[in-house]
Amino acid sequence: MSDGIWFQQHTGPEEYTYSTRKNYNDPTVQQVRQIADEIVEMLNDKNSAYGNSALNPLRLFSTSSALEGLCVRIDDKISRIANSGITDKTEDSVKDLIGYLLLLQVALSKSRR
Repeated sequence: MSDGIWFQQHTGPEEYTYSTRKNYNDPTVQQVRQIADEIVEMLNDKNSAYGNSALNPLRLFSTSSALEGLCVRIDDKISRIANSGITDKTEDSVKDLIGYLLLLQVALSKSRR
């Protein structure tokens, strides 16, 4: 997203210009924000139900790090989507995948400190 893809302007058949301005009124940006808010709400709900198990695992059966555990969960979600396609039945898997990717980014940020 840092390449300005969200804000590209088509000026001709083969030309694109990029703007660094933030157009929060753009319908696509508004839809991205709405979906992102839904993912954050889902993560909050799961955190309330399970505790912070993604970033601070209980480690009863596995001694894997939080990063490794998140990567396993991401692999599982990708596998389910790859095997079933994107349908009404797998839409939750797509949202879960996005949530796990966000949690992975948090874990990576914490590991760099």
